[in-house]
Amino acid sequence: MARRVVITGLGIVSPIGNTPTEFFKNLMAGHSGIKLLETNFIEKLSIRIGAPVENFNPHDYFTKMQLISIDRFSQFALVAAEQAVQDAQLKLSVTEQTRAGVCMGSCQGGAGALEDGYFEIFQSHNPRVKPLTVLLNMNNAAASHISIKYHLQGPNITYATACSSSAIAVGEAYRQIKHGYADVMLAGGSEAMLTLGAMKAWEALRTLALEDPNDAAASCKPFSRNRSGLVLGEGAAVLVLEDSERAVKRNAKIYAELAGYDCSSDSSHITKPDAGGQKRTMLNALRDAQMQPQDIHYINAHGTATVAGDIQETIAIKQVFGAHSAHVPVSSTKSMHGHLMGATGAVEFMAAILALHHNAIPPTINLHEPDPECDLDYVPNQGRTDVKLNAVMSNSFAFGGSNAVLIAKRFPS
Repeated sequence: MARRVVITGLGIVSPIGNTPTEFFKNLMAGHSGIKLLETNFIEKLSIRIGAPVENFNPHDYFTKMQLISIDRFSQFALVAAEQAVQDAQLKLSVTEQTRAGVCMGSCQGGAGALEDGYFEIFQSHNPRVKPLTVLLNMNNAAASHISIKYHLQGPNITYATACSSSAIAVGEAYRQIKHGYADVMLAGGSEAMLTLGAMKAWEALRTLALEDPNDAAASCKPFSRNRSGLVLGEGAAVLVLEDSERAVKRNAKIYAELAGYDCSSDSSHITKPDAGGQKRTMLNALRDAQMQPQDIHYINAHGTATVAGDIQETIAIKQVFGAHSAHVPVSSTKSMHGHLMGATGAVEFMAAILALHHNAIPPTINLHEPDPECDLDYVPNQGRTDVKLNAVMSNSFAFGGSNAVLIAKRFPS
């Protein structure tokens, strides 16, 4: 018999807050973490906006010796994981450690370390690449550091499926517990790709938002007529997932039950979003949760602010939710924290979990000129409080056509 899975701990490092409380407070206030970047390579960029993590000093968390082998994306992940473990008051016996694991998502892993290595090779007359570059850069470094720190001896898996990486990491961790392979999982994602090479690559793809001439912080405009693309961000989010019986037995604080998940592929195009694939994923997640569309009271949309992407997601939601689509609030929190790539699915699922926990819906900011083809209730510009929520959905639709949908509901129910 399949087991129920609950969420007992949350941790986050993001452009709009480095704790779950600060993160959600800023979401509800419509605070944007998007800004003009302050880097030593700013003059080499055409698109100079991003969503960086601020007020993060790695020396507050790690020794100088530790930092030799821990890249920025792994630093974010370890700090978020520590918050989540403390929040869950998670203590594992030696025996329990063999039934606990970690699933993380990341697109580029230690992008900073990799770029430093290439700079040495191509710019230095006497190249001296850091001896630990491979260990700093590998995508599974964050998950491995978490596993080592907490002695998690169960599954240790890293997913790289572009924008859906961490949503799939959370979903697959849920399956590990649901089907009896593990009892506790730390799951999420981390990304730190605000580097010159990554920024130039995204510029070349021509999917980045143009800087708003009046306010750089307003540059990401999901579902708006005048949207121009996504804004790159960085950060990490980690959740503690547990078998519900274990959590109840130890009297843990339970944020929600992770009730449904699906991942599936468009199998159509490497970059173009496809409403058909998105529809299939949402329906499969609802089926897994044993829910009907009308049971969902809030959707955290993928909502990247690309011209095609926002329209296709709107179409998919309409196809799944039918008449109920006019009544379910949908918001894109990317308008505030940007697109954290491999971390964004976990960050947005956490936003949905906190919405459920607080009965409050964060807004889609910068939505002053609605696109007629995007005609759902996108919670424009101002969050809503005192809204009774029983179940929420979080969408992640990636380049490569890899889609993931997560559904959470109140526990017990």
